Order: sequence, then C-alpha cells, then structure tokens
Amino acid sequence: MSDTTRSSVLGSTGAGELFQLLRDGLPRTRAELATMTGLARSTIGLRLESLGDLGLIGPVADAASTGGRPPSRIALIPSARVVLAADLGAGHAHFALTDLMGDELISRRESIDIADGPDRVLGHLVEQADTMLADLGRTRSDLIGIGIGLPGPVQFSTGRPVNPPIMPGWDGFDVPGWVRRHLDVPVLVDNDVNIMALGERSHAWPGVDHFLFVKVATGIGSGIISGGRLQRGAQGIAGDIGHVQIPRGAGIACHCGNTGCLEAVASGPAIAASLRRAGVDVQNGHDVIDLVRRGDIAAIQAVRQAGRDIGEVLAACVNLINPSVIAIGGSMAQAGEHLIAGVREVVYTRSMPLATEHLTVVPSRAADRAALVGASMLAIHHALSPSALDELAATV
Repeated sequence: MSDTTRSSVLGSTGAGELFQLLRDGLPRTRAELATMTGLARSTIGLRLESLGDLGLIGPVADAASTGGRPPSRIALIPSARVVLAADLGAGHAHFALTDLMGDELISRRESIDIADGPDRVLGHLVEQADTMLADLGRTRSDLIGIGIGLPGPVQFSTGRPVNPPIMPGWDGFDVPGWVRRHLDVPVLVDNDVNIMALGERSHAWPGVDHFLFVKVATGIGSGIISGGRLQRGAQGIAGDIGHVQIPRGAGIACHCGNTGCLEAVASGPAIAASLRRAGVDVQNGHDVIDLVRRGDIAAIQAVRQAGRDIGEVLAACVNLINPSVIAIGGSMAQAGEHLIAGVREVVYTRSMPLATEHLTVVPSRAADRAALVGASMLAIHHALSPSALDELAATV
C-alpha cells in the first residue's frame, strides 16, 4: 500500500530539488547545503530525511573538523538503485545495468533482427533485464528506470516509433507502455543517434555545449546538442541528415522513397554497392571495413569519397548551428581516418572560416559504448528528477 503522506512530504519539502545538488556524488555537509541553497539547517535536515527514507543518500566519512565534533557529510549512494540501458539496432541488441552515476555494472551484447517486431524484441529485453539483475544479486525492485535507443524516428513525448523504415511492425507501437507492463518503472525511448550524442558528450565532451554526433552505419543520422541541450525538433526528427539530397546522389533511389539522399550514396550498404559495381567482391559495410584495414585502394577511395559526401551536408550544418565538436561514430567509423579525412576535407573548405576556426572533427571516443551510456543517462536524468522522486516516494 502506498504511503501518500510520505509522497506529499517529499514534494512539499522540496527534497527532490535538494537532491539535484547531490547527484554529482560529491559529499557535502548540512552546513554546505544550507549555504548553497540559502535554506535553514532545520529545513535541510527535513529534506535529507525524506531522501534518506528512499535509500538514495547516506552519510560518508566525516569531514575535517574546525573544532569540536567533526561535521557529517551526506552523498548520493550510487548503488542504491540500478538503471537498464538498451541499445537496439537493426541487427544487434546491447543491454547494460548501471548504477546511479551511469557506471556500468554488467552488460550483454547479442545479434537480433529488429524486423522480428516489438513483442519479440522487447520480450527479449525483459528477459535480459531479469537475467542481469539475477547475476548481480538484485531484483526488479532495485530498478529505477529504463532507457532505450531505437534505430528509427521516435516521437520522444510518447516513445512511439514514427514510420521507421527498417522496423516493420513498430510504427506507432507503444514501446514505453509495453515495457512498463512488465517492468513497472519509467521508460524513456529515443532515436539511437540522439542517445549516442548524449553518451558521447557525457563520456568525452562534458564541457562542450555545442556538439554534433554523426552516426554512419546502415543509415546516416546526427544528434544535435545546442546550448547544452539535446535538440529533437518539433516532431523528433531533428538531425536526420541522411535524407538530405546531394549532387552526387542524383538519380540514386533511397529506401525513404526519394532519390539522391546522402544515405543512398555514403552509408555502409551504399559504399559496398558502389564497390560491387566496380567489380569488388563485398556484401556489406563490414566487408568494406575489412578491405580498408587490409589497405585495399579501391575500398579506401570509396570510404574517403563517402566522407566527402557526408562533409558536404555537414558543412551546411556547421554554418547553421556552429558546433564546437563533430564526433563521427557508427560502424563505418571503424574505417578510421579515411572517413574522417574526407569529412574534414570538405567541411573545412566549404564552411565559413569563423565557424571552423575552433571546430574539432574527430572519431567517437565512446565508440560502440556511446548508445548504452546515452540510454543510461537518459533514464537517470528522468528517474532522479524532482517529479520522478515524488512518484518513487509514493511507492515506498
């Protein structure tokens, strides 16, 4: 039975707001918290008591004394709860449980077919969640939130995929509702490139407020962070650069129904197709990467050209949103500097000099971990928000 009194106490005392100061994991005394907030120590004490009832904070080693009894310090307990992060791709599923600081505790990576449909794929997600919880000696009651990345457009406000081209059976499916019926915690769903942008920034560029993440794989897309915030746009498809037309794509059909799209000439499958037309025996982007690593000239030139094509679109993006950093990720980024060199060649030539004066174009540092990190952070930011803590308190 829910303790509604506790929920109202948590909300009315503003404990959720106070908790935001403790989310960085740094221990603080009551006096320090009072100074930071301007609140009386007695008020701080009430709010900390509410948070302590949730098990999210606790005392740590005593602070240095200035005379008399050493003051006790309070800090977030990262292991108090766990978060499930899921990166679902066209052919892979990557799952992890993290603590409340986003540090990975356990992970699993498997091959899937996203075209199997939501019931089968999400059913597997629930199974993996239970298996990982058991392996850690935890239970579903320890789970505080779930973050999921999907390989297609997502309406973030509802978590429903919108006309995803490679996800038959997923259009309009209530992903958060389905998952929550099995794992009753908040579920956040977003496009995979958006969560990769969140993960890459958190992992490698936490101080950069104007950031662009570009994924080059089966498809091409970007995640935009401007002013320190992820920009999803009016319908959630901001950053869909893969379907911008480029001159070299004239007449080439794209799976979106148009012709000339960047994705139709510079994605992994498109590079492989161009090499096959030239008589090279390759089936997919992974084969292209293998050839590049072996020094095959035709493959290197094809990847470099794909980089130039991507750079042509990114040059316009640089002039439009003026990022400080562009990180290139996705499976085709494994082709190394050949892809990046092509991007740089065009971006630095075509963009305005002021926009590129301090611009950095680099491979993703988080690499294939970017999506998991981002999914975890997405869930944590929601689960530890003041309103979510009020909801959590109602269940304790």
